[in-house]
Amino acid sequence: MLELPTDLPADLAPLSWLIGVWEGTGVIEYTAGDHHFQGEFTHRVSFSHDGTGHLNYSATGWMNDQQGDAHAPLVAETGFWRLSRAATEADAGPALLPPMREAPARTVDDVEQLRAASGGFPIEVSLAHSDGVLELYLGEINGPRIDIATDAIVRPAGAKEYGAASRMYGLVDGHLLWAWDIAALGAGMASHASARLAKV
Repeated sequence: MLELPTDLPADLAPLSWLIGVWEGTGVIEYTAGDHHFQGEFTHRVSFSHDGTGHLNYSATGWMNDQQGDAHAPLVAETGFWRLSRAATEADAGPALLPPMREAPARTVDDVEQLRAASGGFPIEVSLAHSDGVLELYLGEINGPRIDIATDAIVRPAGAKEYGAASRMYGLVDGHLLWAWDIAALGAGMASHASARLAKV
């Protein structure tokens, strides 16, 4: 049974089903030039909150060997998930700047005003990868489904070519299912990984 926290800021209500630690396995399959990547991997994802209007996110992945044991690190990423809304004078930032004025706590009615015509809520996801790549995703959360696509990718001069990505997350029978499409290493946008994760 999915238990939702009751102490969340209103802005996190649409995202609340993500909160927790999820772990499971998935498959990789992607072709770039003469190289075909494929195999199984283990993935661990954590969504948490600290009382503010965003979720903290971290994820790690390891390639599995032929016995199914995780052994080769693939990815480590960290970031923040939030509803997309304009910052106001009551919000802190940029940098360490405090809010310019106090405001009452946001309510469910405030959040409801963000709802799109499609019925979902616009979201922003910012991720930093251990190889130095930074991604900004924009998209929508609509009940137990999330669709996001990169609006920007920033990478160091020495990083591998990575041009675009999209991700889909869904809650199905108590499991977190996700799929990640990429355009990388000179190849076009195509599915490259998917997984099924259980809450641990």
